[in-house]
Amino acid sequence: MSKTRIKTYDRIILESLKLFNEQGERSITTNHIAAHLGISPGNLYYHFRNKEEIVYQIFLQYRDFINERLTVPLDRRMTVDDLVNYLDTAFLAMWQFRFMFYDLPGLLARNPQMQSDYHQFVHSELKDILAGHFREFIKLGLFLKMDEADIEPITLNIWLVVKFWFAFEQTAWPDAPITEESSRRGVRQVLSLLKPYVQDDFMPVFEQLAARYAD
Repeated sequence: MSKTRIKTYDRIILESLKLFNEQGERSITTNHIAAHLGISPGNLYYHFRNKEEIVYQIFLQYRDFINERLTVPLDRRMTVDDLVNYLDTAFLAMWQFRFMFYDLPGLLARNPQMQSDYHQFVHSELKDILAGHFREFIKLGLFLKMDEADIEPITLNIWLVVKFWFAFEQTAWPDAPITEESSRRGVRQVLSLLKPYVQDDFMPVFEQLAARYAD
């Protein structure tokens, strides 16, 4: 594969992500993307057969982003900083790939390949990653205290908040644009789910952490 092709391929993905985030995926066509990049539609179709293929590649970037940043470390003990990293990652992912969360059910319905891989990602990789973090915190007596039976419901609740947060924001404040503050409110909601499980000794640290995402 030539360097020119790699560069154009990557540019299409990068600029499509920007357009989808700014204007919404539904309102952007391949012609819009080509015009934005200053290339012909034929050049775009040389790399991608349709918009769904572009969206799918963006999803793969999102999946890699989550996997790389949230994997439980194997070479050291976990610390409170790992929880900070988890929240920062959730915030960054929600913002950098925000178009995916505007209407995720509709997006998946229009993209069967992405739908299959997304469900695989959520029900296996992401579920295992989040549960692994909680189990490590519990095992080390660090920060959180919860029973094994609490782990699955909490991880599901966290994912529901992340998955539908922007849709909630759009319906709750239909005239307000989605901003980085919208993401921060989502993180604060996740923190509210965790607060009942924070050990007393770590509550001051938790309050400091929550203050990072305050108004």
